[in-house]
Amino acid sequence: MKYLWLMLLASLSFFSHAAPKAELWPYWNQSNETNSQVIDHSEWQRVLDHNLIQQGSNTLFDYAHINPKDRQVLLHYINTLTKLDPRQFNKSEQFAYWVNLYNAATVQLILENYPTTSITKLGGLFSFGPWDQEILTINDHELSLNDIEHRILRPIWQDKRIHYAVNCASLGCPNLSTNAFTSKNTLALLKQAELNFIESDKGVKFNNGKLILSSIYDWYAVDFGGEGGVLNYLSQFKPEIKQTNKKPSYQYNWALNEK
Repeated sequence: MKYLWLMLLASLSFFSHAAPKAELWPYWNQSNETNSQVIDHSEWQRVLDHNLIQQGSNTLFDYAHINPKDRQVLLHYINTLTKLDPRQFNKSEQFAYWVNLYNAATVQLILENYPTTSITKLGGLFSFGPWDQEILTINDHELSLNDIEHRILRPIWQDKRIHYAVNCASLGCPNLSTNAFTSKNTLALLKQAELNFIESDKGVKFNNGKLILSSIYDWYAVDFGGEGGVLNYLSQFKPEIKQTNKKPSYQYNWALNEK
């Protein structure tokens, strides 16, 4: 038993110091830029409208009180998206498709395992969360949440703001967007999510002159140009960062983002 506990602690420690690299899955790096068809995300919007609550700087999901109809709508939405071939759409539609699918699937995972105190409790004894579980099938390909984020979104779009768009159902994470992503609103939502997170204490804060950053900026520093790139980037929003000469510390709250 002592050995098993040490193994579990080791797996948790590993995640705190490492994160999946962006490694392209070439199959999904295709698009039809002549296709002007729009994917309908209204069902996801309905679920968001009925179940998100703003509390301070956090947007919380009311997992405990979601009604049966909204559960049905959520499942139907996910099933509808998985029956599409995203490669047949243009890149703007694809981005919204993958972000919304990631977030909807994450909410569904929590609902399937609720009550739980943290998404990190899901996934089995030696798993830190469910991110490597293959939970979706698209074009006969099984995908995990990590596949969507690290093998599709990050390597194809190479936009650091992706980290503000995908939601891990935790208080330390950038908030789940109150608006479903679409090809028309993506840029505006990314810009707003970026600003909201950096302006929140869970993104960037000072404590007695000490700079404390979200662990996102540690785990995914490579997407921001390394630690120096992180500080240069954040100083565009918070110029006072330039005045500190101490290395930042990092924090993250894995508690469930529930009402």
